[in-house]
Amino acid sequence: MKNEYLPYKAIIKSIQKESFDTNTYKVVFSDEKIRNSFDYKQGQFAEVSILGIGEAPISITSSPTRKGYLEFTIRGAGCLTKKIHQLNVGDSLYVRGPYGNAFPYEEIKGKNIYFIAGGIGLPPLRSLINIIMDNREEFGNVKILYGAKTPDELCFKQELEMWKKIPNTEVWLTVDKSYGDWKHNVGVVTELWKKTDVCSKNAVAFVCGPPIMIKFVVMKLIESGFKNKDIIMTLERYMKCGIGKCGHCNVGEKFVCVDGPVFTYEEIGKIPAKERAI
Repeated sequence: MKNEYLPYKAIIKSIQKESFDTNTYKVVFSDEKIRNSFDYKQGQFAEVSILGIGEAPISITSSPTRKGYLEFTIRGAGCLTKKIHQLNVGDSLYVRGPYGNAFPYEEIKGKNIYFIAGGIGLPPLRSLINIIMDNREEFGNVKILYGAKTPDELCFKQELEMWKKIPNTEVWLTVDKSYGDWKHNVGVVTELWKKTDVCSKNAVAFVCGPPIMIKFVVMKLIESGFKNKDIIMTLERYMKCGIGKCGHCNVGEKFVCVDGPVFTYEEIGKIPAKERAI
């Protein structure tokens, strides 16, 4: 019987610097049996730890279609994550999971897809973006609207360039403050509505970012005709145990770690406003 509290050792195979405080870590499990059997879905998270330091819930940002490794995009903000930023290729992390529900996939085939993200909100969406890109012919038009504070704080810069070269795929970028040779929009992410058509017909929107950004993006999507059930997002909470036992991530009648972290706006609307933060 699997012990849900027992993490598995994983080795860091590469580190991609995304910004001054954010890195993407590619890891593989030391145990080949676990490496071959570990299965997850787009949008799920894992509990990542350094023994003796601590543990934190981190979105799995790699795609289930790309086997043999996991990727985590981690901002160095607290004791554990800053310690992770001190690690090098070849060092060890410990991982348990996967936990939570997933972004829909089969249900959205044939639809037009909008991804709207702010800052560190793109990494949780990347798992779904890449599974769609790996099966591009099964979906309609894809538009990625992504904003950050500055150009340097945009994640996955190389992939953003790759995605926009894929047929029927658009990438629109914006920053709060520009400098250097920035050629894209300046302003909040909702200003990108002026740059491209956002149409609700046969469409679904995935949103992730700071709560205040999500609030205004949802307002714009509803103005654009999207139904609450077609607006899908993730809730951020401190999911300490990952299995609905500790209660740290309780919102209303939901536990974000098991009932989420993926929710439709229709579902979130049933959670008391003071508890959902958006």
